[in-house]
Amino acid sequence: MRYLPGILAMAAIVVASNILVQHLYGQWLTLGAFTYPFAFLVTDLTNRLQGARAARLVVVSGFVVGVICSLIGSQIMGEFGPLVSFRVALASGLAFLTAQLTDVSIFNRLRARGGWWKAPLASTLVGSSLDTVIFFTIAFAAQLTFLEPANDVAWANEILPLLGLGPALPLWVSLALADWCVKIALAVVALVPFRAFIWRVTPRLA
Repeated sequence: MRYLPGILAMAAIVVASNILVQHLYGQWLTLGAFTYPFAFLVTDLTNRLQGARAARLVVVSGFVVGVICSLIGSQIMGEFGPLVSFRVALASGLAFLTAQLTDVSIFNRLRARGGWWKAPLASTLVGSSLDTVIFFTIAFAAQLTFLEPANDVAWANEILPLLGLGPALPLWVSLALADWCVKIALAVVALVPFRAFIWRVTPRLA
């Protein structure tokens, strides 16, 4: 199956991110922030080499893996309840599907316009922004507590200076901003392996 490498790579990233998101790196980030952005690299490489249809198949496969991870996590009890709550699972699934499919659409429109870097950079920037906004809003915003009343997200709504320096806002906004900054930085870094892989596989098309 020619789509298998992309599907396996996406599945590996989703599984790793679901595990690492449970571990903090410093005060404002989880380790998952450093692995999940590479899902966009897999999507863009698949789109560039095999087309939008293949990229969407890889995205849907990653979504299925994410759902399985969430189901497993919801059955594992941690110190404060299930490792994966309904809100987090819902936020993760909607954010992943929306962001990745938007990435595919934008990349496909820009792939033949201008430099080689425009399609992967623009699609990843938009997709990453959507992913961050959708996930953190659904998972932690106090206004959406009705989605899962039993899930106490008061900790995420503690009012603190933004990233410890800016205006006073709910903690989850700082977490979202830090996550977004890492995604944007990695979107730029990912241009290097994207270019190298495309040149190696199809040098005349790169």
